[in-house]
Amino acid sequence: MSRIQEILKKAERDGNMQRTRSFGHHEGDRPAAAPAAAQAVIERPAPPVATPAIEAPRAPAATTDHAAVGTVIDSHLVAAHAPQSLAAEQYRSLRTRVKSAEHGRAVRTIIVTSPDKGDGKSLTAANLALTMAQEPQQRVLLIDADLRRASIHRLFGIAETPGLTDVLMGGASIDDALVSIADHHLTVLPSGIIPMHPGELLGSAAMRRVIDTLRTRFDRILIDMPPIAPLADVAIASAMADGILVIVRAGKTTKPAIERALSGLDMSKVLGLVLNDAGDAAAAYGYTADGYVAR
Repeated sequence: MSRIQEILKKAERDGNMQRTRSFGHHEGDRPAAAPAAAQAVIERPAPPVATPAIEAPRAPAATTDHAAVGTVIDSHLVAAHAPQSLAAEQYRSLRTRVKSAEHGRAVRTIIVTSPDKGDGKSLTAANLALTMAQEPQQRVLLIDADLRRASIHRLFGIAETPGLTDVLMGGASIDDALVSIADHHLTVLPSGIIPMHPGELLGSAAMRRVIDTLRTRFDRILIDMPPIAPLADVAIASAMADGILVIVRAGKTTKPAIERALSGLDMSKVLGLVLNDAGDAAAAYGYTADGYVAR
């Protein structure tokens, strides 16, 4: 894993550079620096797996009263607020790298996770989803499956319920829970009520049925999930995903934490590492990012 070691050294070396503030700490109304980075570090391409072909584009199914109207999107979602900025360009680069990691297979459902909390996974998932939704005729869905520390609803200024857990427990239909962010051509499925046993719910037959149904309606599905350690949530749900992105943060995420996280994953599904807060010349332009592409 020499290239993994390389990116970990990069994370440690640049950790004292510009830090991406959490979405709960704004500085006026100016969009904050993005924590995005180029993705990478698998030493060998993932073996091809059979996945359904992407269907011909069609409009997402109409949502009910839960459709977002006049939402206030968090200023840290630079892909929405400043799509022409250099920060947003980093997310477009990540989008391109995800495509290049497909190696001939369709990677339609992607889990976004991290070794530990505070690495920027939710912000990265939201910005990447917005960026994917900017492509013509792409039906993109962002699911908040972090059923312990949900945050996607706050980033998009929408209600937390009804959401995923309400659908899984039979309290709402999928159409009741889907929220259309119409101005950005994105659909969001918030987390819903906090369940008693999140891991069991994520690994349930109901969850598999929901994902299978949503795959017929969307071209890309990004699933924001809890950190890998010490929970089993990602390992439980990974069988339902085509790929996994692991978000790490320069100067915060330690090499042992990353190595432990990777050891518990199916490496054939890991698309790469996304390095947040990398201090480079890029910091002078208001964003920080770096990474390596697996070939």
